[in-house]
Amino acid sequence: AAAAAAAAPAAPSAAQQADRVWEDQTERISGLARIMVQTMTRGNEIPTLGYCDEVCMDELIKVRAALKPAAEARGVRLTFFPFIIKATSTALLQYPRLNSHVNDDCSELTIKASHNIGFAMDTPRGLLVPNIKNVQDKSVMEIAAELTRIMTQGADGKLAAEDLKGGTFTLSNVGAIGGTYASPIIAAPETVIGALGAFRVLPRFDAAGQVVASSVMNVSWSADHRVLDGATVARFGNEFKYNLEQPTRMLLDLK
Repeated sequence: AAAAAAAAPAAPSAAQQADRVWEDQTERISGLARIMVQTMTRGNEIPTLGYCDEVCMDELIKVRAALKPAAEARGVRLTFFPFIIKATSTALLQYPRLNSHVNDDCSELTIKASHNIGFAMDTPRGLLVPNIKNVQDKSVMEIAAELTRIMTQGADGKLAAEDLKGGTFTLSNVGAIGGTYASPIIAAPETVIGALGAFRVLPRFDAAGQVVASSVMNVSWSADHRVLDGATVARFGNEFKYNLEQPTRMLLDLK
């Protein structure tokens, strides 16, 4: 151990750091990074409507805590994200125009029957957006299991091409890293993307007018304003919010 310690290189001195020559580095933008350039450039050309809101997560926190042991007993990791994905799908049942594709010259809008909800994921291959197919027909438990599969395969660099195709709506869980609001860029030909902020405990008024500590999540929607009006996006946002603030409402649409 003493010999190993003696062989360890010494840390650079302050003088050596001062004499260091800093050089620019040029990286070639290719592969997945190049695809991102093309996708973001295309999305940034879309006239975009931004809509933001905050969601009280107190009730969902209680529901998840109650269901988590049962999920673990089935070998499923139950985070908040499967509930958020299901809340999105349930809101899309009421406002299906937001689950759509628009063609290049904006002459046709295709309302997609399947809710293939994508989510941004950092992988060894770069930023990927896999999607969970047919969320409208899946339970929260099934969504959680599929989410675990995709994230595990993504971390191992083994995502199938099928997992990356056919997305109809995208969520970006930037709150897992930090931050509150964002301005996400639409992944054309989709027409809406949502960015989820971090959970924060903040003072809010309850129904009796008393100040209480409340867990709040901010959400930021970006929508293609060529085909979606602000009122429709706001109503969809309200439905999404109510689904999370009163999660038992989603039982009405479970299959």
